[in-house]
Formats: sequence, C-alpha cells, structure tokens
Amino acid sequence: MWTRTRHWDAGCGPRRRGYGSLLSWARPGAPILPAVRRGILGGTFDPPHLAHLLAGEAAYRDLALDVVTFVPAGAPWQKAGDEVSEPEHRWQMTVRAVHGVDYFEADDREVRRPGWTYTIDTIDEFGADSDLVLVLGGDAARGLRSWHRWEELLERVTLAVAPRPGTTRIEVEQGVGAPLVWLDMPLVNVSGAAIRARARQGKSIRFMVPEAVWEYVAEHRLYD
Repeated sequence: MWTRTRHWDAGCGPRRRGYGSLLSWARPGAPILPAVRRGILGGTFDPPHLAHLLAGEAAYRDLALDVVTFVPAGAPWQKAGDEVSEPEHRWQMTVRAVHGVDYFEADDREVRRPGWTYTIDTIDEFGADSDLVLVLGGDAARGLRSWHRWEELLERVTLAVAPRPGTTRIEVEQGVGAPLVWLDMPLVNVSGAAIRARARQGKSIRFMVPEAVWEYVAEHRLYD
C-alpha cells in the first residue's frame, strides 16, 4: 500500500502540500487507501481573485472533493504575445490566495516546468492515486477543443465548469461537446484583465482579490 505524506515549504506556507506529493511504503496486507478526489484549478492567476476562490469552494462542496489544487501556469501558450506577470510573482500570489484554507493548496509544477504550459502534461504528472476533476471557467471551457491533446484530457478528468459573465451554458456545452458538471455559484463579474486595468488607472482593487494578494500587488507595484 502507498501512504500519502504532506510536505511543506519553508517561508510562505505550503508549497506542494497535500496528497500524493511524497509516497512511502507501508506493511504488506494493509488496507489500500481510496484514491484522492482532487480538483485541479489552473490559470494564469494574474492575479488570483475572488472568482477563482469561489469556483474552488463550489467544486469542493458540490463534488465532494478531498482537496482543490490551484496551479498557476508557467508559460500559458494561449496568451503568447500578451503581457503576463513573471511566474514567480503569480506563484507567490497563488500561495497567499489559498493560505489558511485546509482543503486548498498551491502547486508550483507548471511554473517550474520549462516550455509552454499544457494542462494535459500536468494531468499526466498526477499519479493514478488521484480521481481528477478539472475546474474551468465557462470562458475557458468554451474553447477547450483548441487545447493540446484535448480528447485525451476529456478522457482523463471530470470537467466542472464555473459560470462566467458573457458566456452562455449553450455556448460552453456546444464548445466542449462532452459531459460536464455546472458548479452552483454566483455569477461574479471579476477578471484578471479588469483588475489589472483598474490598478493601472490608480483605482482600488481591494476586496476583488484576497487581502494578502492585494498587499503583495501593492508591495511589488505589479500593475502600475
């Protein structure tokens, strides 16, 4: 049997804490632990905001997950040519966004992996000990069939979709063309692009993001 051991990063709380990060061998004949039911919530997280956290909370509650893993993208290929904050800044903000929630964790595998970030590569890295739920906003899910190895991705995960302003359920369901679960959550009109634009105009973004993220953005003047 494999048992799961947590490990922690010094400094800013959990780094890749959670289930399946480290494995140790237990005595033969011991009962096998059930697979971890894990939500994967990825994104640029520039910055992570309240809609991300609400989606994670809805997925955790609606789908009886054990943990929701927030995975900031390292080099998001769909935003090639766009101005994106440095991966380390987005990683540090993600750590701060999920801190203090026992069933949320931040995972840095995409920001540490070289080359373009593809979700299927991340799914491949989570072992067979996980029952995986991919959590997407409706805007992202609508274009899922443009993703790298999307057919394989749909075979490997349960797809859970958070409603997003400007995207209808019919558009999403037609775009995905496969079974999906709609999350029960408020329609929140907050986006990373809108937050960055407000910050660059000198407007407050406080309470659109977690307090620790707001402090980090201010300290590093990320969007000035």
